[in-house]
Amino acid sequence: MNTTYAVPMMDKLIIYQIFTRLFGNQNTTNTINGTRQENGCGTFHDINDAALASIRQFGASHVWFTGILEHATQTDYSKFGIHPDDPSIVKGRAGSPYAVKDYYDVAPDLAVIVPDRMAEFDALIERTHINQLKVIIDFIPNHVARQYASDARPDGVADLGERDDTRVEFAPNNNFYYLPNQVFIAPEPNSTLHEFPAKVTGSGSITNQPSKDDWYETVKLNYGYNLFNGTTHYDPTPDTWQQMLDILLFWAGKGVDGFRCDMAQLVPVEFWRWAIGRVKQHFPQVIFIAEIYEPDRYQTFIFDGGFDYLYDKVGLYEVLRRLMEGHGSCSEITRIWQQQSGNYAQHMLRFLENHDEQRIASPFFANDPWAAIPAMTVSATLHTGPYMVYFGQEVGVRADGAQGFSGDDGRTTIFDYWGLPDWQGYINAQGGKPRYDGGNLTNDQRQLRAFYQQLNHLVNESDAIQNGFFYDLQWANDKGQSNHYDADTLYSYLRYTDRQRLLIVCNFSSDFTAETLVQIPRHAFETMGLDSAKTYRFTDLFLSDTQVEAVGRKGVPITLPPRSVRVFEVKS
Repeated sequence: MNTTYAVPMMDKLIIYQIFTRLFGNQNTTNTINGTRQENGCGTFHDINDAALASIRQFGASHVWFTGILEHATQTDYSKFGIHPDDPSIVKGRAGSPYAVKDYYDVAPDLAVIVPDRMAEFDALIERTHINQLKVIIDFIPNHVARQYASDARPDGVADLGERDDTRVEFAPNNNFYYLPNQVFIAPEPNSTLHEFPAKVTGSGSITNQPSKDDWYETVKLNYGYNLFNGTTHYDPTPDTWQQMLDILLFWAGKGVDGFRCDMAQLVPVEFWRWAIGRVKQHFPQVIFIAEIYEPDRYQTFIFDGGFDYLYDKVGLYEVLRRLMEGHGSCSEITRIWQQQSGNYAQHMLRFLENHDEQRIASPFFANDPWAAIPAMTVSATLHTGPYMVYFGQEVGVRADGAQGFSGDDGRTTIFDYWGLPDWQGYINAQGGKPRYDGGNLTNDQRQLRAFYQQLNHLVNESDAIQNGFFYDLQWANDKGQSNHYDADTLYSYLRYTDRQRLLIVCNFSSDFTAETLVQIPRHAFETMGLDSAKTYRFTDLFLSDTQVEAVGRKGVPITLPPRSVRVFEVKS
């Protein structure tokens, strides 16, 4: 069995996701459904040089600032010339950052001086770059807030929907889809919104009365695909395509280095090919990350659509989550790399947390942040593709209790003003000034963060992980052999280049110490350019000072405590 594949030489990205509204908030009030004044709100200024230097020292290469674009909110900024939103179509007091109200503006919540909000964001971009980090923001192309109206768009740019023919359901150059002669009915009572004719909801629901579980706060954008009969109208270029390209070029021109494209799978791949190609003509280094959950379309979005990276949720995340929760089998990891290897593995963005997912430490997930040790190691070292850490993951944020709109669901709220006590210990504000040095963390939190930082540094410093080949060892080690290798809870593999050879072994069991003999077949030694008859020293580069000497063909004796890993460098 040939279990190797070639991967291109590339820098391995480590993305640190910040939910900007929450990141720097030092307020501890935390009133359910509290206002901005009651519960506080993080700002651009809170992400100071100390924060960015800390993230760089942590090992990240990119920062994804989530929630930057101006979105619908229940907070009234009308005195600054910002039209208020009807509360019946705003989720939470702060509002969903994915209900964009103005593509050409930033959220006033994030500013110290609201009229200067764009200048404050520009300064954040500059600070981030000075600290040798690159900037990623969200691009939300599928839908906008129901009361979308841009007051910051450049001169000469028509607003979305401004030139639409609202008498028809669909027209190729309309920006929205319409339900003629129907009035929009909000699922929340006491709505004062008058939307006539009703627009199709962001999820694509063709109804004037979406449910409270739908994306009722948004309306869907029209890219030339007729939702009502399934026909496509991409030639001539639809107006929405040009509008979205102009928006991407606007932000790239401000120094944004990448876009995480929300629900990219709901936008035609033909648009992505057209738009990404044009952006990269002007800004060749800008990266595009697709949120997509349809594996049968992965290759199309990469090789036809032009995306650099795709979410790997329906794949490695789901497999690792099962293992972290105490069920599933490591054989499923083998299945994932077999599906992806040789095709697009290096394009998959791995993660265990983000703003959509439940926190590892929450009772809804593993209930223990240390369960991430083997899973995060696999996420970071399995291939040359990027991986991501969500702020607070590295100190075990639990997201306990209801925080507002979304209730108690194990997630950190994206809809509300809130402070995260577990995270605020890392902020460690002195005299109101955030230091981001972890001065108020517990010892357990410090140790957990040290693991993540060591992992990032291992990745950044390892030629084998950055650029190497992969060899799965599960087939050579199964529980039917006499080496006491439980292939359901143990996962082992090689990463190697001509300059470095690594043996990585992970124990996912929460209570079983594995004492095993990891077999490395002769074919693997030959593939790495080594002689299996010779004796090699296996030295852990990562979490322990373990060192083992073994004749290659006889296997490597290893003792692995529960939820632990070894990253052995193999040398003569």
